[in-house]
Amino acid sequence: MKPAICLLAAVLPLAAQPKLLINAQVDTRSASAGLEGQFRALLTAQPQPAWIGYSVPSVRNHNLGCDYVRDGFNQPGVVHLEPPDHAVILFRVEASAVDRIRTVSPDCEIDAGNVPFHWLADVQPSQSIALLISLMPQRERLGESPLGAVAMHSDPSADQALERFLGTEQPQSVRLRVVSWMGSARGRHGFDVLKKLISSDPDEKVRERDITSLSSSREPEAFDLMISIARGDPNPRMREQAIGALSRKGGPQAVSTLSKVIESDTDNQVKRRAVTALNQMPDGEGIPLLIQVVKSSQNAEVRKQAMSTLGQSRDPRAVMFFEEVLKK
Repeated sequence: MKPAICLLAAVLPLAAQPKLLINAQVDTRSASAGLEGQFRALLTAQPQPAWIGYSVPSVRNHNLGCDYVRDGFNQPGVVHLEPPDHAVILFRVEASAVDRIRTVSPDCEIDAGNVPFHWLADVQPSQSIALLISLMPQRERLGESPLGAVAMHSDPSADQALERFLGTEQPQSVRLRVVSWMGSARGRHGFDVLKKLISSDPDEKVRERDITSLSSSREPEAFDLMISIARGDPNPRMREQAIGALSRKGGPQAVSTLSKVIESDTDNQVKRRAVTALNQMPDGEGIPLLIQVVKSSQNAEVRKQAMSTLGQSRDPRAVMFFEEVLKK
């Protein structure tokens, strides 16, 4: 085991320090009088480098999962079947400025590297979101990590904060990242935002990312929207994106939609994308339709694409089909 300067008990209040915090020179302060004041005071506290951290209620997101195993395979480990309902927000401070932000699961072992670790209790989620947004002007150093931390907050004010960075005046890279978080982390509100952007945003790359993000959404309407776009969007690139998203979802409706696209879409590139998507579906769902396309499609280019895709699949059904063809 690693020597622990601070290894805390597993049963602690939600606002307490992380339960698996080691190698940390810890001091705990309350932010009940306001997060901003406490945080700014710690920016200049010595010695540095140091870490500042706190916990907030979070969306239940598997990206924050932590399968924790101690020092080697012979030590007991934990597999967390459900994502945590809180997130730990960590700020690394050096030269009196934030130079890194990390958002991690409270189930993870956190090694502070033997530097000062300032833990803030009683943090209000809305104040955490405001603090993180205030760091966005330092994007050249911090990237989109402040927004990524905001996206993990379960507080409704996170939705409004993220939407501010979807405006057309924002850098495209920021908008694309926010679109991804809307699909993966923001539930019903995120789906509603994506649906609106798909129909009206002037940036084609943003609309393409919107469609890709739909495959991460857990809203039932997201699947229906992907089918609708794949079948009838006037823009071939949007149809291709929807086809790719459907291939990741799988299921009989997805297979049926790809079949219709291969049969009736007016754009050969879209048809080829649908053929490739059949081979990308989970559990080989698309293989029987690929074989049928080779047997019956009237489009020689599509048949050739399907044959080539089958050859790459290594699926036993494809091998049997090739053997039958060779015998004939």
